[in-house]
Amino acid sequence: MTRQQHFGWFLARGFGPHGWGHPYLDWNYRWTSPDLYQQSVRELEQAGFDLLIIEDAPSLGSPSTIDLRVRQAFGGPKHDPLLLAPYLFAATQHLGIVPTVNPAAYLPYTAARQFATLQHLSGHRLGLNVVTDTGSARHFGDAAPLGHDAAYDRAEEWLDAIRGLWRSWEPGALIADPAAGRYADGSKLLPVQHRGEYFSFDGPLNAIPFTDGEPAIVSPGGSGRGLAFAGANSDVQLALAPLDAQSIRDYRARIHTAAVERGRRPEDITILFAVQPVLVSSAEEADRLVAASANPDDAAVLAIAEKQSSDLETDLTALDLDRPLDLSVFGDHVSQGSIKRLLGAHDPATTPLRVLLASLARLGRISDRTGFVGTAEEFADLIEDLGESADNDGFLLWGDLHPVTVHRLLDELVPILRRRGILRTSFGGGGLRGNLADF
Repeated sequence: MTRQQHFGWFLARGFGPHGWGHPYLDWNYRWTSPDLYQQSVRELEQAGFDLLIIEDAPSLGSPSTIDLRVRQAFGGPKHDPLLLAPYLFAATQHLGIVPTVNPAAYLPYTAARQFATLQHLSGHRLGLNVVTDTGSARHFGDAAPLGHDAAYDRAEEWLDAIRGLWRSWEPGALIADPAAGRYADGSKLLPVQHRGEYFSFDGPLNAIPFTDGEPAIVSPGGSGRGLAFAGANSDVQLALAPLDAQSIRDYRARIHTAAVERGRRPEDITILFAVQPVLVSSAEEADRLVAASANPDDAAVLAIAEKQSSDLETDLTALDLDRPLDLSVFGDHVSQGSIKRLLGAHDPATTPLRVLLASLARLGRISDRTGFVGTAEEFADLIEDLGESADNDGFLLWGDLHPVTVHRLLDELVPILRRRGILRTSFGGGGLRGNLADF
């Protein structure tokens, strides 16, 4: 029997200028209006998706590189995804909404109260994508950013503190009995006096308990400390790995081991691999696109350089494309993961920058597992194969939250997945946690 899988959408640009730089900008949606996003999430729910994850980075980066971030709207501007969430809940009934939150930006008591409010108002459909971005430290009063592992330590303390507040109402504290004239029993409210390395506050929280569980926790970390955080805390792991069966099995094993080491079960975490397929009408069209990308022209290379300049906060367009890349151009603020993605398997000492950028521009075919260009049937083959051969939980499709993008990916794919029994046709209830537990 075909294995049913979970599907979500990763809004990779965040709550930013959707449509910018694309021909479909002329649909005239305003990215600052909720209509664009509400129409899109209705389509995702109709398609049977479990959740939407909204990327966020609260900072435009270092003061000297702000122009690189905003020039093509790759790194900003952005609005706060937490404040978009109520509009998306209002447009849907089952879809989980998962804004990205940074522990540096929210004091635990305020966060616990705001998140509890959204969890109740949404019918228990809130999730939290907890990230440990330290580049925004100066915006929140921190003299200097924390180190990588220390940022995870702070996030773990923050999450433990929030959960302590959510659980400050013991069972039986909420009575709500008009006949007895009693709403709550104050003797069953825990004081919650938190004194930690990063936070200090008192409770209890003035919000009532949840009936269908706490907000689901999502995390994207791939480092050893990040995987340990996921093992201890996450309900969903946002995963990046080569999409072959062995790589997926290996990644899943690391997550499951981390969960067991923290006293949890492997099945407590749903692992979803993020992918951005390019779906076309025929195998011939896919072959044409791949062939055309084999030798990218200067315009294509420059477009890649613009985006990489934003991600790396370093102006690659000002460098000599035909000389090897001097890694000293990257400041300490630049993500080592972003540098590694640019380099790939190349030696920076001998590889011209043009070759590095051209490698990122090249496409591959789904059919031979060299990339993600192909037909909806070919992509469904990949999804089905990894569900059967690697026990994969599912996928996050990656793209702008724009009706054009959503339809381009889903119009043909959804019927195929449903005919094969891979994609749900109904929801069981119970909010986002219910979606994850349906199968």
